[in-house]
Amino acid sequence: MITSALSLFDRLGPVTQGGATGTVAPTGETGIPAASFGSVMKDLAADAVGTLQEAESVSANALQGKAETREAVDAVMSAEQSLQAAIAIRDKIVSAYLEISRMAI
Repeated sequence: MITSALSLFDRLGPVTQGGATGTVAPTGETGIPAASFGSVMKDLAADAVGTLQEAESVSANALQGKAETREAVDAVMSAEQSLQAAIAIRDKIVSAYLEISRMAI
């Protein structure tokens, strides 16, 4: 989850200074069109949900005896890491929003 989050943020491309606010360049350093912040967050959330669903599936299979316990534990731990990373990112976004909303105009 952490590595996928970093690769998604790499897609945002470089930020160049344009006066008081920064603007996102139209393409990233690799020549791939830069993604919007919203699409990066959407992909990140979809990845976290996919990891949680996979862990749920593996856990159900382990309860039925179709998967090993170790596989279920690995899947659940991976899902837990994904959830913790998503919560940490959400908290940082909310904190940044609150900080911006307190700024004097």
